[in-house]
Amino acid sequence: MVTKNQIKFLKGLSLKKNRIKSKKIIVEGDKIIREFIDSDYKLDKVYSTDPLKYHNYPCHKLSEKNLGSISNLKSPNGDLAVFNLIDKSIKNERLYIVLDGINDPGNLGTIIRTCDWFGIDQIICSNNSVDCFNPKVIQSSMGSLSRVSVFYMDILEFLNSKNIPIYGAVLNGKKLKNEIIDDGIFVFGSESNGISEGILKKIEFKIKIPKHSEAVKTESLNLSVSLGIVLSKIRI
Repeated sequence: MVTKNQIKFLKGLSLKKNRIKSKKIIVEGDKIIREFIDSDYKLDKVYSTDPLKYHNYPCHKLSEKNLGSISNLKSPNGDLAVFNLIDKSIKNERLYIVLDGINDPGNLGTIIRTCDWFGIDQIICSNNSVDCFNPKVIQSSMGSLSRVSVFYMDILEFLNSKNIPIYGAVLNGKKLKNEIIDDGIFVFGSESNGISEGILKKIEFKIKIPKHSEAVKTESLNLSVSLGIVLSKIRI
């Protein structure tokens, strides 16, 4: 059984400062745990109410009560694991997804999952975006975070370092279906604030997803939905 100190440590990993200090993250759910095991991430330990499922790995038995006190899920499903963070470097590509000031963990998780679907394995985030290892992000990415790397940096510096077209998703852009797009940097802002002013000045091509008609009253699309539509245009 786990000790009080182990429980305290595991609870602490819900906070970004503790994840940074320990260089460890928590992953919950058998399916997502196994996807991380099959990735470049290094397994530290598994904690499970049914440790026989993980007989090939270092595993501690966890009571339902202790699981409930540690888990970040409303309905814990019996398994959680600790993985060591790994150092990664940005790869030179002809296509980049850049997120400016994304604060909603559910949105980021879904974006990671969407990028994984379209074969994009890295995302650039502004430094003020939500941490990709936030438990809600990990959960909503459904395992895709094990394959998609997320990098945090000064977006302006990144844009200035690249010599490829820069596209921005904005409300007053040109209709996406009229644009022929092969590669480039695609910048998306938060639903509440859009792309920040300084970064907006660097956008060379403004694109938008038009409403079906002016009769549609919805003001905007969910960010992850918008990104999925754009990727379906340029990747299919």
